[in-house]
Order: sequence, then C-alpha cells, then structure tokens
Amino acid sequence: MVSAANNIIFRWFCSTNVKGAIVRYKFKFTGAENLSKGQLALVLHAHLPYVRSSETSALEEDWFFQALLEAYLPLVELLETANEEEGQNPRMTLSLSPTLLSLLSDKELIERFPSWLLTRLDLLANASKKYRIPADHLAEQIEGKLAFWESINADLISRFVHLQKSGVLDLLTCAATHGYLPLLREHYQAVQSQLSNAVREHTRLIGVPPLGIWLPECAYYEGLDHLMQGAGLRYAVLDGHGLLHATPRPLYGLYAPICTRKGVAFFGRDSDSTLPVWSATEGYPGDPVYREFHRDLGWELSPEQLDFIGINDPRPLGLKLHRVTGVSTSLEKKACYEPNLASSRVIEHARDYLKDRKAQLDQLESSMNASPLLVAPFDAELFGHWWYEGPSFLSELFRQSAMENVSFTRLVDVLSGSPKIQLCEPSPSSWGQGGFHNYWLNEANSWIVPEWNRSAKAMIECCSCSENVQTKSRLLKQASRELLLAQSSDWSFILRAGTTTELAKNRIERHLNRFWILIKWIKGEEDFSEDLLASFEIEDGLFPLVEIKDWVFNKY
Repeated sequence: MVSAANNIIFRWFCSTNVKGAIVRYKFKFTGAENLSKGQLALVLHAHLPYVRSSETSALEEDWFFQALLEAYLPLVELLETANEEEGQNPRMTLSLSPTLLSLLSDKELIERFPSWLLTRLDLLANASKKYRIPADHLAEQIEGKLAFWESINADLISRFVHLQKSGVLDLLTCAATHGYLPLLREHYQAVQSQLSNAVREHTRLIGVPPLGIWLPECAYYEGLDHLMQGAGLRYAVLDGHGLLHATPRPLYGLYAPICTRKGVAFFGRDSDSTLPVWSATEGYPGDPVYREFHRDLGWELSPEQLDFIGINDPRPLGLKLHRVTGVSTSLEKKACYEPNLASSRVIEHARDYLKDRKAQLDQLESSMNASPLLVAPFDAELFGHWWYEGPSFLSELFRQSAMENVSFTRLVDVLSGSPKIQLCEPSPSSWGQGGFHNYWLNEANSWIVPEWNRSAKAMIECCSCSENVQTKSRLLKQASRELLLAQSSDWSFILRAGTTTELAKNRIERHLNRFWILIKWIKGEEDFSEDLLASFEIEDGLFPLVEIKDWVFNKY
C-alpha cells in the first residue's frame, strides 16, 4: 500500500492473526534516520474551536488572536531559528486542527490581527508607572511578533508546511471540529464525517494528506481504528492507560508503539515526561518568577479605556504584567513581572528536564531489548499562552539537547525506522479527568448527546435519498457543516468547567437550530430563504470540500 504523503511505503511482513504477534513494518521516508537509541518525542496539539464571529470585538476571536500572538507565532519562530543554528536538531510532532487551519486561512481574521495588536500596544504605552518594566517588555515582544507576522505576509500555514518539508515537523490532523468521537459512535457516519473532513481540509491547506491524527482528547473506543484506517490515518497518540490496558499487555509498556489488526499504530503518553511541564502546581509553570496567567490588565481598565478598544465589559486582554509570586498568593498581591529573572529560570528548568529524560532513557535502555521512546504530548497553547515562558523553554531544550545527550524525534520517524511493533488492541480511554469519558458526559453537558444522535440520524436519512443528493446538495453540505460545528468538544468542556457557559450553550444551540432549519428546507417543511442560507454560508463557511457521501448509509 503506497501513500503519496511524506513518501512513506507501508508493508506488513508477518501474519496479523496471531494474538500478540510482533508485526514488522518497513517504512521508507525521505530524510529519516535509522534510530539506534532512546529518544524523546514532543507532540503538540494546536487547536481552537471555530470562533469566527460577525462581531469584530467578540470574545471568541480574542481567543484566536491571543493564541496567535502567544503560542503559534513564537512556535514557528523558535523552530525556524533552531533549525538554522549549527548543532541543533529540532524535531517535533504537531497537530493542526482543521478548525484552527480554517481560522489561519480566514482573510478577514488575519487582516484584523495587526489592529488588534496595535490597540494593546497603545494600552501598554499608557500603563501605570509601577508596571513600566513588564509593560515595556511585553510591548517589545508584541512589536517583534507584529514584525514577524508582516515578514511572512500573514501566512503562518506556509511556514508550518516549510518546516515539515525541512524535516523539523511531522504535521498531524485532528477530527474536523474536535468532536469527542466516543460520544458520536451511535451513528458511525458522524465519526466518519469528522475524520474524512479533517483529511480533506488538511490536504487542501497543507498540500499532502495526513498520515497521523491527534484524536480529540486522545479519546479512543473499540473499532475506531477501522474508521481511521478507512480515512487513510495510520497513527495516533493515546493516554498511557490506553496502551497499558491494551489486549494483550504491551511488552514494552508505554515506551514503544503498538499496532492494531487494522494496521493503525498508537503511541502512549509518558506521564513522567509531561508532569513537570503541564502542572501549574507541581511543574515548572508554577515557579514564582514566571508570569502569572490569571491577573490581566483587562480587569483593571476604566470603562473609558475599554470603550476605546470596543469592549463593553472587563475581560482578559492578554496583557499580563505580574508574576506567580506564590501559588497561594492572592491575585491582588502578585508582584510585578521581572523578565530577566524568568529568562534565567528557563535555562535551569530546561537543563533539569533534559537531565531527567536522559536518566529515564538510560534506565529503560538497560532493561529493554529495544530502543525506548518517551512520548510527551501537550496542548500547543500551553507554550506561550498558559505558560508565557513556554516557547523559551522549548528553545532551550533544542539548544541544550546535544550537551545533555538527548535527541528528539518525530512520530513518523519512529515508524520509519523499521521497528518491530507488537499487535495489540488499545483500551477505551481518554486523557481527560478520570481517564475516561465522564468529563464530556455528565450532568452539565449530557443533554447534548441525544441532540447529536437525533441530528445525525436525520442527516443520514436525508443524505441517503438520491433525489436529495441530486437537487439539494448545497443545503445538505451546509447542514453537514452546522452539525459538525455543533459536535465540537470545546463547548462540552466549557459547560463542564463552568467558565463561559452561556457562550458555549449559545454556540451549540445556534448550530443545531441552523441544522434543523436546513433539514426542514430539504424536506419541504418550511419555505426556503436564499438570504438566510447565504448568511449561514458566510458565517459558518468552513470546509469547502465537505462531501455528502460521508453521511450516506452503508453497511458498516
């Protein structure tokens, strides 16, 4: 089986009908190295829900602009810099969700980004004297990112593509709208549509089809590999218990990938490699000298200053001028941020992290008859948005890795190194609280699941009618978009977390209401409105390659 993507050739060399068999893959990959020792695979998941809005000062669009400034631009910049530095060998796996790619390619959004930055520079210029040092530092950072944005012609996607072609990145996709797949499984077409639209959108914007996928919330259920394989997806990351509780138990635990009978490989998250980075209480981000996330200048501005930037009520603006000080220190008592202290601490923490990984790999190598792999997956937004110093930390990891004798790899390179992969069936799991599905299925959000199922059933019925397909394809395609958008796990997460719950509820209801309007038009139960349909297509016009066939009833 030959895939044009990434020049990889898949071949199976032994029977897969023996329980627990070792499957030998042979991969050919342009530029891949033959792995001979333990390595560390950093896996970042870059995702935002589809937050495009007709309101130019919408809170949701702020999420996108803040992540662009604090996480995505710094990530590209640091990877390009590291790749140009002699002695550095940056390697990373990065998933770009289809909704994030849609936002990054939205002309109206990217045209508004510079003015969004300039308003923040104006606010920093007028900040109180007591904030002068951190305000000037942040202003300098924003000015640098604005200059970089202009130097790349506001085209971040092309930079990701170049980094993949250069061998730095292994770009994965995600489900189309980050739908929580185990809760969509009642109608397999719903899962199929999430996967197929993801592959199409990734191929359209990146230029090659993806081979790997970040499963939303790393959530897996029995049989999902069948649909993944049908969509051309060959590997993914699961939380640790997805592998540790696999059948049979993997010989090498978390430290080597496993493969299912459908030919889909899975990697397991190593908690030892992730805890020091993501934990705000036990990990590096909680250090007293690092920037405090929760105190924002937006809460301190006067109504007149807020009105100046078109905002009615106080809210975070991405302007944070204080440091953690102490985990238990109240927000009003946080000390001012001191950039020089934070920069020194990043160097120490990067060295500490690499030494611990080297010790871990040495110990594993002494007890394994294979090269151990440490998989460290994170939300990409952790680095820069949640943890301001995160991009500097990543940069230091690449800079210091040779000194500490730790090498980085990409997931595709692991599979390209002709490994022996044990045949196992992963355990149903997720990386959410409790390790299963309860964070997305509880008293706060369970009402959504029957709505998804009822809508999916109606969608399948309408798409399985050949007359509809021939005469009402435009309506069916928009109905598919609305249903996919309603399935986003982000809104379920927010309802459970209890943060901007009204916004999340409104988003779900808006897409479901639009879906049912479209279904009634398809069935002839209500009079069609061209103007209303056009407004749906403008505001929810992502996935131009959406296909009706994803929803057609076929025997599973």
